[in-house]
Parts: sequence; structure tokens; C-alpha cells
Amino acid sequence: MIEVTRLNGKKYWINPHQIESMEKNPDLTLTLLSGKKVVVADSPDQVVQKIIEYRRRIGGINQEL
Repeated sequence: MIEVTRLNGKKYWINPHQIESMEKNPDLTLTLLSGKKVVVADSPDQVVQKIIEYRRRIGGINQEL
């Protein structure tokens, strides 16, 4: 799970494997595979970095090379 921050400042944890897409308009909207949308205060770069760090922790990066 990765931690993101909702617009109200509350922390929220998302399974990064469930993120289908991200759209900045002006806030970042994460669309999950279920169709649910989550609007977060994090930047796209922050979310991508958190996903990379998560995948390193679980060993997912080496499997993709």
C-alpha cells in the first residue's frame, strides 16, 4: 500500500496495483481498476515515486527488467 493525502489533509492508503490511471485537473485524480476515483493532494511525481519505492520494497522492480 502507498500513502496519499486526500484534499482534506487526511491520509489514505491505496494498493498501487489497482491504479489504472492518473489525471491532473488541477488536483490529481487516481482512477482505480474498480472505476472508483480518488482525488489526492499529492503531485503525479510524488505518487509515481511512492509506487517505485513500494515496488522496490516488494521486489517488483527486478521482475520487470
